[in-house]
Amino acid sequence: MTSFVTGPVRVSVPATSANLGPGFDSMGLALDLRDELEAEVVGDGVEVLVEGAGADDVPRDATHLVVRAMQAAFDAMGVRPAGLRLRCHNVIPHARGLGSSSAAIVAGVTLGRALVAGGGLLLDDEAVLDLCAAMEGHPDNVAPAQLGGFVVAGSEDDGGFYAVRCPVDPRVGAVVMVPPTPVSTEAARGLLPASVPHADAAADAGRAALLVAALAGQPEQLLRATRDYLHQDYRRPAMPESLALVDELRADGVAAVVSGAGPTVLAFCDGPGTALTASLLERCPAGWWSSYLAVDTDGVRVL
Repeated sequence: MTSFVTGPVRVSVPATSANLGPGFDSMGLALDLRDELEAEVVGDGVEVLVEGAGADDVPRDATHLVVRAMQAAFDAMGVRPAGLRLRCHNVIPHARGLGSSSAAIVAGVTLGRALVAGGGLLLDDEAVLDLCAAMEGHPDNVAPAQLGGFVVAGSEDDGGFYAVRCPVDPRVGAVVMVPPTPVSTEAARGLLPASVPHADAAADAGRAALLVAALAGQPEQLLRATRDYLHQDYRRPAMPESLALVDELRADGVAAVVSGAGPTVLAFCDGPGTALTASLLERCPAGWWSSYLAVDTDGVRVL
């Protein structure tokens, strides 16, 4: 008979940036900005405590996304606890294109697996990816949140998902510039056309391939490699200030993109404390939040 572990389980999960310009719905990068969560099995009911980012907006019951992800993991393992207590300390901004929902899903599934004795045998890492990506709808954020680093991910022909970690040059870091106003992923996706010109699709494929090489060991190619043809310009009406900043930075030779569905702007740089990083932090618009973030190489961690 399956049993639950005694006492709380704690996990830490990173922010992520998807797309990175041309890698639409297929590429993501884990960033060293982490939510920390703790969960335990209790006698009855669901108790949710939240502090930090999004604390005023998320539900405090079984509809909370982390709880739903935990329950999905329990269902996949064929168990269901009588009650749960969840504590969330959120740092990742919500609805800003930094993977907050993917972090919640990956954290929830990981917590659920860790709360079950022998959970790693009942739900392996591939099954975790499939479960998380099915909940999110695509794997480009959940895969780096789970695995860390730079990940190329997508859907299998049979309906499953794949994720492959790729190397990242140690010189690569990022400055994120986060506006105060959110943009929902649904609104951003709603602006995309049903089809694009074949020439744009071909050009985007070439830049995406170059991006893998640039991140792996040729960061001098990042400006060229982050040129997007498929999604950013179409989304300009939803985030005009973000796209204007991307245009300005790229005109000055900076490899800048919209992070995920936006509106956060991500600019690749050459590490902490450098002249380029300092100049990028200074260019953050008034009222926005900015930070240098290293590439996270761990993904979700059970603490």
